[in-house]
Amino acid sequence: MTETLNHRCGWIALAGPPNSGKSTLLNAYLGQKIAIISSKPQTTRNQISGILTRPGSQIVFLDTPGLHVKRGLMNRMLMHAARQAIEAADVLLLILDANRYAAKPQLLDSGLPHLLSPLANAQHKPLVIAANKIDAVKDKKLLLPVLERLHRQWPQAEIFPISALREEGLPELLDTLSKLLPVQPPMFPEDQVSTVPMRFMAAEIVREKLFVHLKQELPYSVGVDIDSWEENADKGLTTIHATIYVARASHKSMVIGKAGQLLKTIGTLARQELEKMLEQRVHLELWVKVREDWTEDPAFLRQLGLSS
Repeated sequence: MTETLNHRCGWIALAGPPNSGKSTLLNAYLGQKIAIISSKPQTTRNQISGILTRPGSQIVFLDTPGLHVKRGLMNRMLMHAARQAIEAADVLLLILDANRYAAKPQLLDSGLPHLLSPLANAQHKPLVIAANKIDAVKDKKLLLPVLERLHRQWPQAEIFPISALREEGLPELLDTLSKLLPVQPPMFPEDQVSTVPMRFMAAEIVREKLFVHLKQELPYSVGVDIDSWEENADKGLTTIHATIYVARASHKSMVIGKAGQLLKTIGTLARQELEKMLEQRVHLELWVKVREDWTEDPAFLRQLGLSS
């Protein structure tokens, strides 16, 4: 009975600049892949909820789009989604790329102001800062001025040097986050790890492979929509039809590749990952269609789930 009375449960928003490691941290805590990861910034386009249940607490993580100031309707919608997650959360976890700031300390002065605006309306909420990617910092002495600068900017926040990739410092960070949550019973079943539908995950997996294999800015004008999803329990087979949308006619051939090789590679890699996730055979069919300037079409963005 005492354990039930002291149980903590709540929402934690993972906020931070693009490519700071939010999705990597989420996947590390859950022990499985929920959010897609890419070396390119601004990979996450949606609020992705991951649920971590452990003795005495249940944490619902919101992996938000990276905080940025880029123009365009889609980017404005992404920032709106991030702000909504920050406002809805019980605790804010600000994740920063410590390696980037250690190498270029001047970015602390030029980059941090962009983070203050989205966090301004949540000053009453507990804030924890994760200085991520410390494994990439060769000279650890360079971390000290970064940590000191962060402490001056947010004196009320606890700061944890971590490596989400190598899972260094994560238990201590998690203990602190758990203690900041409200005392209340769990909101989700113990075995549930996400609120994300399988169809959404399938689209995200295809989009991740596109991010990895496409060059320069093209991935940012690529969207994926699941057209159909059929399960055959007798055959142990899931058949998925998906469309890859590009914003320019010239982009279509880039996605397909010479003799269709790139699209075949993307489909094969996505299918293999989907089979592991679904624990059964998958037949994946991909098409590429041109939809001019889809990133500026509010109705289509909502269709892809990019609105909150």
